[in-house]
Amino acid sequence: MAKLLVLTLVGLGLKLFRDPQSSYETRLNAFREVKPVELPNCNFIKEIEDGSEDLEILPNGLVFISAGLKYAGFKYFDTNKPGKILLVDMNEEDPTVLELRIIGNTFNLSSFNPHGISTFTDEDNTVYLMVVNHPDLQSTVELFKFQEEKSLLHLKTIRHKLLPNLNDIVAVGPEHFYATNDHYFVNLYLKFWERYLGLAWSYIVYYSPNEVKVVADGFDFANGINLSPDGKYIYIAEMLSHKIRVYEKHANWTLTLLKSIVLNTLVDNISVDPVTGDLWVACHPDGMKIFHYDAKKPLPSEVLRIENILTEEPKVTLVYAENGTVLQGSTVASQYKGKLLIGTVFHKALYCKL
Repeated sequence: MAKLLVLTLVGLGLKLFRDPQSSYETRLNAFREVKPVELPNCNFIKEIEDGSEDLEILPNGLVFISAGLKYAGFKYFDTNKPGKILLVDMNEEDPTVLELRIIGNTFNLSSFNPHGISTFTDEDNTVYLMVVNHPDLQSTVELFKFQEEKSLLHLKTIRHKLLPNLNDIVAVGPEHFYATNDHYFVNLYLKFWERYLGLAWSYIVYYSPNEVKVVADGFDFANGINLSPDGKYIYIAEMLSHKIRVYEKHANWTLTLLKSIVLNTLVDNISVDPVTGDLWVACHPDGMKIFHYDAKKPLPSEVLRIENILTEEPKVTLVYAENGTVLQGSTVASQYKGKLLIGTVFHKALYCKL
């Protein structure tokens, strides 16, 4: 109740002292024009038509993709079909899609609504897949084991009061992860006002079976999260502040903020090159179009590459930009051996040779 009272007072203050609509449009980068930056040899991946919101590429080139997200505040089309996890092989010249069969009597496939994903490979080369799930628009983390017969064995559903509005996740062990909560409030009405007023209340949680704690807070819509190749740093996308925050990770799992990089775009998921450490970031140049969808004004897409992020002068390169006539609403991008895979919130997936 205390924060609800604060929310009301903040709203009244904003009405008195400034125009919240102007601030909202600024945070959404509303009406920004997109100058196209094309890539050669790009093709859609066949059979992906209803989104590829997040993806994770294994060292052998196999890619897990979450598809069919239905998320409050975003546009989605087929409300009756459950979401799915797809498998793509980046070693193929013309990649095909396999929908992974999910095994497990305790898992309700009909309400599967996958969002952010992450993998962890143990010493025996067993691959675990963690999936942020929104059954009935709530939040859980589903833990799966990848089977040799190209299926997913459901192991566990994780719920916790500190994980109310999950967006993305990065695994740091078989049942250990960091996760972003993109809102503080659970109520849909209060979520809207939280975003509209710019209340920086969302936060990051460390989870293990023995300990759950908030390790960073004060985010204006915490979104993508990932880990440096050496495991020493955590990267977090603060969507409505147009920032990527860099944290040092400590032995007790706490985080210390080292720096923030401000970008002229709304940052979504973050992929990290396992060899170079470069960040590949899918972005929304005009956030108004993703939060307030209009079929007559398609969503633009943008992909950034950030090199040497830990130095004083990181190099930021605009790799791909498109006004929505080809690809709508880029949410994730990752490269494997000179090939770039770009996913979207509810549209197609694009496969390009760099």
